Amino acid sequence: MASVMEDPTLDRHFKGHKDAVTCSDFNPNNKQLATGSADKTLMIWNLNPKARAFRFVGHKDVITGVQFSPAGDLVASASRDKTVRLWTPTIKGESTAFRAHTATVRSVSFSRDGQWLVTASDDKSVKVWSVHRQRFVYSLNQHTNWVCCARFSPDGRLIASCGDDRTVRLWDTSTKQCINCFTDYGGSATFVDFNTSGTCIASSGADNTLKIWDIRTNKLLQHYQVHSAGINCFSFHPSGNFLISGSSDSTVKIVDLLEGRLIYTLHGHKGPVLTVGFSRGGDLFASGGCDAQVLMWKTNFDALDYREVLSKHSKRVTPEAPPHLSDIHPRGPHLHSARSRVIEISPMVTDTETADPSVVEVGPSRYAATVRDGPRHGLPVRGETNGHANRLPSRWVASTSADLSEDVHSGGRASAARSQSGQVEGGGRREQEEDEQGVAYPQEVCSGLPMSFTSTLKNIVQQLDVLTQTVSVLEGRLTLTEDKLKECLLNQSHILLQVRRQEEDRDREREQEEETDRESEREDEKEGESGSSLASV
Repeated sequence: MASVMEDPTLDRHFKGHKDAVTCSDFNPNNKQLATGSADKTLMIWNLNPKARAFRFVGHKDVITGVQFSPAGDLVASASRDKTVRLWTPTIKGESTAFRAHTATVRSVSFSRDGQWLVTASDDKSVKVWSVHRQRFVYSLNQHTNWVCCARFSPDGRLIASCGDDRTVRLWDTSTKQCINCFTDYGGSATFVDFNTSGTCIASSGADNTLKIWDIRTNKLLQHYQVHSAGINCFSFHPSGNFLISGSSDSTVKIVDLLEGRLIYTLHGHKGPVLTVGFSRGGDLFASGGCDAQVLMWKTNFDALDYREVLSKHSKRVTPEAPPHLSDIHPRGPHLHSARSRVIEISPMVTDTETADPSVVEVGPSRYAATVRDGPRHGLPVRGETNGHANRLPSRWVASTSADLSEDVHSGGRASAARSQSGQVEGGGRREQEEDEQGVAYPQEVCSGLPMSFTSTLKNIVQQLDVLTQTVSVLEGRLTLTEDKLKECLLNQSHILLQVRRQEEDRDREREQEEETDRESEREDEKEGESGSSLASV
């Protein structure tokens, strides 16, 4: 069965973030797109061009990961402020903060049933949370360096994680033990995920490589080196036939996994691409990066309806069952051109078909005071800048708006004139919007409180955070103790049942012995009677 091949096209261009876009995810209902940013805000974009977008405020530092729940009624976000938040993607903007990590949380992901969350952190741990109980459950601790990403398998029985210790680990959620470790990396492992059937995992690295492993045979199936810089993120197409990746080389690459080769290179971002992701139906994919842009593309790869394929995959919930990369639908070849296609999208050209959506501010109110000449706070960067997912390279640390303005001026007279006219026309409006919304600055600047009092408050807050983390750890231990007590009670009940059964068996044996004794006595009596009768005769 051959499939129709068309080039991907740019569908929408979202504007609203003020700094690098670090993460993204589509709502399973295919009506919303969530993005997180270094500007500390979470944006929910409605795919209906006439609908409003929502900006959620609550995190105190860079948002590093975001994902919708399988039902689409919750959004989980991870942040450099060491917290995980659960949001309702409505205008109410209600959120709950989870605290147990002691360092930056790098990723967050739901299990397929929506009951659990898994997070990865710079505290070298992978933690699992209960969504219903809204608390920490247990921790996985065998990584020896920062953990960058963690994902559940489709059946929820496994967790894959990767990190700066150059390893990819597989964990069994029932035993909470590491059951496998892949170490064939020349640099940090930046991202990991399962394919749609759960038989394979893919992992990317700061060494520009993308590898696909068979978790049943522990063999390396495919190895791609199509980027010229570190790969920050990737996403499997729902069919499992394609994979899209974003890199610090400013490109988005699309690989055909059936034919094992690169088919498309997309140039649409000005700077490193930090996030890419397919929609649940596979007809759309989004990309975001250090240029603060969110681009939404139409896939157009294949005319096949993948809902049937996904329904087949959903029935295969065990890693031991097919499909495999050699058993992917459709089996027939794709009608690709012999050479990979390059698609150029100018990052300075906005979407001319749809206007920018109006943005509704949701969350804690910001300070009304606006400091015009205050210092511009860049993003803090860790010592190792290797193009990690959600770790901005050092040359992109400064404010994105400043970088864009420099790029506009260096682009030539036409772009400079265009930018100047845009500034003249939009300057008044931009200032008015900033006056209405306010700008968030450190509390010491806006409140005018003495620095000693402010530092004391900070110390108190830090101590409260430590106490909260301690309570979370104690809760986790209590849950473990409860589980152990339940196991003990179950074992006791089993032992009691066994004892009762043994006693019943003994009683039956005694009764049987007594019956046999009685029968033997009766037979003896009968024999005695017959002997006496013969003697009398």
